[in-house]
Amino acid sequence: MGRFTLPDKTPKGLDSAVTAKGMKYMAKLHVKIFKLTNGRVGNKWRIGAAFRKPAPTLLLEHRGRKSGRLFTTPLLYLRSGEDLVLVASQGGLPKHPQWYFNLIAHPETRVHIKGRRDIPVVAKVASSEERDDLWPRLVDFYADFAKYQTWTEREIPVVILTPR
Repeated sequence: MGRFTLPDKTPKGLDSAVTAKGMKYMAKLHVKIFKLTNGRVGNKWRIGAAFRKPAPTLLLEHRGRKSGRLFTTPLLYLRSGEDLVLVASQGGLPKHPQWYFNLIAHPETRVHIKGRRDIPVVAKVASSEERDDLWPRLVDFYADFAKYQTWTEREIPVVILTPR
């Protein structure tokens, strides 16, 4: 039995412990390869909607709101002027990802993008108006975001990272 109760329209297996462990392992491997190659490898996501239209990825550092530990998570991002925009979709699961809660608790952090390390940023959750403006661009950028929204009852948050 899984960790969550999923809506009927959500693909089965997304909430399984095996899936969660596999995703965690793949994310750790992604981070290692990205850091080792300074983003030459691992800077594009080519799965799902990004198979034909690869999406850029960054590494987000975030401090655990309870543990205080530093974590690094690979995420898709969209550029909007100088800002970097993230989507807290967690593949349409019912709960927000941990990195989202960690950024709310500790909004000043750093990201790594291809060829650039330790870029200081400050995170904020997009207002309703900002989300309404950004969401169509995000879905055009990575169509699976729209699918994920239909799989969950929560409104998927959009997070804006502004360089400091």
